[in-house]
Amino acid sequence: MRWQFSFAVILTGLVFACQQSFSQESEAPPGLASYKTKAATFDSVLRVPAFETTTEAVQASMEQAIANADAALDQLGQLKAGEVTFENTIAALDDIGYDAMQVANRIYMMKETSQSAEMRDAGTERIKAFDEWAVGLDYREDVYRAVKAYADTAPKLSGEDAKLLEETLRDYRRAGLHLPKAGRDEVEALRKKLSGLSTDFQSNITSAKESLVFTAAQLEGVPESFIGQEGVKTDDDEYTVLANVTYHFMAVMQNCKVEETRKEMKLARYTLARKENAPLLQEIIEMRDTIAKKLGYDTWADYKTEPKMAKTGATALKFEEDLAAGLQPKLDEELGEFLKLKIAETGNPDAQFELWDWRYYSNQLKKEKYTVDTEQLRVYFPYDATLAGMFRIYEQCFGLTIKEVVPPYKWVDDLTLHLISDSETGEPLGLVYLDMFPRDGKYNHFAQFGLIDGKQLSDSKYQRPTVALICNFPTPQGDTPSLLAHNEVETLFHEFGHALHSVLTRAKFARFSGTSVPRDFVEAPSQMLERWIWDKGVLDGFAADYRDPSKKIPESVLNKMEEARLATIGTFYRRQLSFGLLDLALHSKVSTKNKRDVVKMGNEIISDLLLPVPEDTTFVTYFGHLMGYDAGYYGYAWADAIASDMATVFREAPGGFMDETVGRRLRDEIYAPGGSRDIEESIRKFLGRERSIKPFLKEIGIE
Repeated sequence: MRWQFSFAVILTGLVFACQQSFSQESEAPPGLASYKTKAATFDSVLRVPAFETTTEAVQASMEQAIANADAALDQLGQLKAGEVTFENTIAALDDIGYDAMQVANRIYMMKETSQSAEMRDAGTERIKAFDEWAVGLDYREDVYRAVKAYADTAPKLSGEDAKLLEETLRDYRRAGLHLPKAGRDEVEALRKKLSGLSTDFQSNITSAKESLVFTAAQLEGVPESFIGQEGVKTDDDEYTVLANVTYHFMAVMQNCKVEETRKEMKLARYTLARKENAPLLQEIIEMRDTIAKKLGYDTWADYKTEPKMAKTGATALKFEEDLAAGLQPKLDEELGEFLKLKIAETGNPDAQFELWDWRYYSNQLKKEKYTVDTEQLRVYFPYDATLAGMFRIYEQCFGLTIKEVVPPYKWVDDLTLHLISDSETGEPLGLVYLDMFPRDGKYNHFAQFGLIDGKQLSDSKYQRPTVALICNFPTPQGDTPSLLAHNEVETLFHEFGHALHSVLTRAKFARFSGTSVPRDFVEAPSQMLERWIWDKGVLDGFAADYRDPSKKIPESVLNKMEEARLATIGTFYRRQLSFGLLDLALHSKVSTKNKRDVVKMGNEIISDLLLPVPEDTTFVTYFGHLMGYDAGYYGYAWADAIASDMATVFREAPGGFMDETVGRRLRDEIYAPGGSRDIEESIRKFLGRERSIKPFLKEIGIE
């Protein structure tokens, strides 16, 4: 996942949907100084953020960032019609937003990762203040007057410059600058309030925690490698499992034989943040609809999809509905297979298949019919070796060198920092922090957080990007390393793909840098990279039993894994589509005039498309994608369809997934331009043809 929190449109702050010990090298990793010097020879700047370490510093930095931006905007707003140029209006807005966002980016990330509750709270408050201020920038009439004065000169621009002007004007329109002043003021006030509510919703998810205590008997079937972990085994025959920690939740839901335990875990997960977020989400959804209508859109879904590939809510809805309908026979077949397994295991011919059953019986089907035990495969994916192997693969495929360097500051002891360089020229391209394992108060999913975007600076030097991957993989235990499941390796390859997309940018403006592409495309390059770890040749480069590295995953096992994936993909994808359709429905069918209960509505949609949702649960209160991906969750399936098509270029190349020529084309046509040109053009240049949905339909079992 690549996460974005919604600042004003000219301030594109991007965040992308670790207790570890890396393999020790004979020498300590070098510092940054020599690489900064190297970057200078390429007219580039390489640096890391100067992180705030006290609540006072958080407040002071944010206040100073806003003051600096206001001063620069005041100057811009004083320009007279005869003084305006591209550089002092349109480009200047990108510069001003860039400087302010560097402060906001690092404070936002510390709000999600700091080990200090006080720092997290201070970050939340400052982000709310910044977001409110940023919304107000859209309504500065002095700045808009200068921008419009430049646009009225009908400048002859091309390429990235023309796109920046076009989208800047579009953003002013989408903010309501065409409305009478009273209408503009009303929209501004609503958007400011909405930004604060959205930050509160996400913060409530991050802080939500639910501990469940079980006996060994209640956890029958859950691997010893999990229940024996420090922090899980809390007493004699007492095991504490955290419903809010994804790998805890998955360990139980995929493996526990005791239905009541699975049910208890599901109920706990589906009621996280209920008290705080249920009323908050109702208010947010209704407010979004109000804003959309005041801006001239029928729904919030129409408003949000306009700048994306889909263009309208109806297009996104039809895409999801068609896929859901196409998957119905596959879903029925799979649920029938799962029910047979439950009847056989329980001995109850009248057993009902429930929502808390599907992960467990999907796993059982893989074991029994396809002899694939995902837990046994963990030994092939020790974290350190998997990370190093992924680095080697991406180095070879994309012509890169990835080295660990010493971070000047660590917000957690086991944080690491990695430099990505071009392998041929040695040019430093960017930096990636890795914060990889869960802890109290930390962001509890997997995402890339942008810190410093790529951008051409005013002195013509290029600022290289710095990003962070914030993840929650299983922790190492004593002498046993962190062992990843195959789907967790997929996640690792995916998230680092976002980092590559960010770091390899060549976009001139921050607005178009790296992952600043249409939201229904942004996941595609990373989703494509998930296909790498289903390839025997790729896996043999790093996947080996940590107890005996000579042992690789047999090809027969990979073939069975692929069969098992196809045997359960209908359930998996219908679940994903239920979330996308839920999201679109909330943002097209709920309004102040049609006050449908958003919690009830969400449960009804999942029940209709997948399995009945337990009563008195509130899935949507913990559905973080509703902030940032609002009316945009459909983009995962939309982008995955593109990813499947893009993957065919590698599959058909002489070198397969490791083909360096195709890898270079991906760098040049997808990563480097980012959002600086129409994304359809970038896709077409990479594919060498028009895109097709056929490879995706084949992958998910719809011929």
